[in-house]
Amino acid sequence: MEQLLPRFLAYVAIDTQSNPISKKTPSTEKQWVLAKKLVLELHQIGLQEVSIDENGYIMASLPSNINRAVPTIGFISHYDTSPDFTAFNVKPQIIENYDGGDIILNEKENIVLSPDYFEELLNYKGQTLITTNGKTLLGADDKAGIAEIITAMEYLINHPEIEHGTIRIGFTPDEEIGRGAHKFDVEKFGAEWAYTIDGSQLGELEFENFNAATANVIFKGKSVHPGYAKNKMVNAILLSNEFLSLLPANEVPEKTADREGFFHVHKISGSIEKAELNFIIRDHDQQHFDARKEVLYTIAEKLNQKHGDCVTVEIKDQYKNMREKIEPVFHIVEIAEEAMHQLGITPIIKPIRGGTDGSQLSFMGLPCPNIFAGGHNFHGKYEYIPLESMEKAVLVIAKICELTATTIHKNGEK
Repeated sequence: MEQLLPRFLAYVAIDTQSNPISKKTPSTEKQWVLAKKLVLELHQIGLQEVSIDENGYIMASLPSNINRAVPTIGFISHYDTSPDFTAFNVKPQIIENYDGGDIILNEKENIVLSPDYFEELLNYKGQTLITTNGKTLLGADDKAGIAEIITAMEYLINHPEIEHGTIRIGFTPDEEIGRGAHKFDVEKFGAEWAYTIDGSQLGELEFENFNAATANVIFKGKSVHPGYAKNKMVNAILLSNEFLSLLPANEVPEKTADREGFFHVHKISGSIEKAELNFIIRDHDQQHFDARKEVLYTIAEKLNQKHGDCVTVEIKDQYKNMREKIEPVFHIVEIAEEAMHQLGITPIIKPIRGGTDGSQLSFMGLPCPNIFAGGHNFHGKYEYIPLESMEKAVLVIAKICELTATTIHKNGEK
C-alpha cells in the first residue's frame, strides 16, 4: 500500500484532459504521456502480455497461480479527465487526520471545501484526504481507479498465497467524452466479465445506468432592422427561450435524484438569425427515455406551427442501461458484494446517475458492473478522495480475484 499514494500523485500530475471536438483517438496528444508511463509501470511490476495499440488502449495480464480452470476476469479504468474543468498543473493537497472542519483549498480566492455544503466530508474524520488547490480538478476520476488496479495487481504478485485465476486489466482513453469503449477490443481482452473501477464513494456497486442521448435544437430566425421589425423579425434567441419555457420545469438535474430522469441544457449560443441549444437527455427507464425524446420533437412541432418552419431537433443516442446485460449473469455482482462484506465494507447498490464504459462494454459482450474508486465531487475544483477509501478499493479488487478463483467454476456457476 505504500506505493498507492505516490503512484496516484504521479498520475494526477499529468494533464490528460480529453477533447470532445477532436476526431482522433486519444482525442488529445497529452493522454499519450500517461499512457506510455502506465505501460512502463505494468512491465516493471511484473505483468505479462502488456500492450498498447494505436488508439491508446492498454491491456495486460496477471497469470493464474492455480492449476484448475476458473473464469478469466478483468478490471478497467480510464486515464483521461473531464473537459469540464482544467486539469493543467494539478497541485494536490494532503490533509492528514482530517478534523471535520473547513478545508481551505485556495486562501487567496476564498475557495473552501466545507462539510456545511459537502456533508459527506464528515464521514472521513480522522482520515487522510487528497484535495485540489482550488484551481483545477484532481483527476481521481479515474486515475484513482488506475492506481488501485495496479496496486492490487502488485499486491497479488507479492502475496502468492492468495489464489486467483488469470486477471486482465485495461486502461482506456476518452471515457469522459463518451468514447472510452468505442475501440476497446473485447475479443483481445479475453475476459468472461470485468469491473470498471470508476465509481464514487466507498462501497458503491452499480449495475444499472442512464439511457443517454444528446440533442441539438437549432432555431432559425429573421433579422430585420429593429426600428421596422414589427410583424417581420423572428428572433432566434427568443425562440430558444420559448422552447426552454415549454420543458417540464422540475425535470432537470438539480431537481432530480435516484431513478428520476432529466433534460439538461448545458450550452446556449446564437444571434437573431440562428440560435442553438445543446442538451443531454437521461433516464433509467427505456420507455420514459423514449418519451423524453418525443417531448423535444413535440415542442419543436408546436413552435413550427406557431412561428413557421423555425426549429430543428437533432437527437443522437449515446449509451443504454446495462442492467439488461448484467441481470442474466448476476453472480458477478454478488461476488463484488461478498468481497465488500468480507472486508467490512457496506455495499451501496444504486443506479448510476451517469454513464460508464461498463455500459457500452456490456452491450459489446463484456458484462461490466462498476465499483467505487473512492472519490467525491468529480469534474471540479472541490474534488477530493480519502486515501483509506483507495486502500479499501485495492483490497476489494484483490478479494474479487480470490473469490472468483475459490467459489466460481469455469462455467460461471458457484
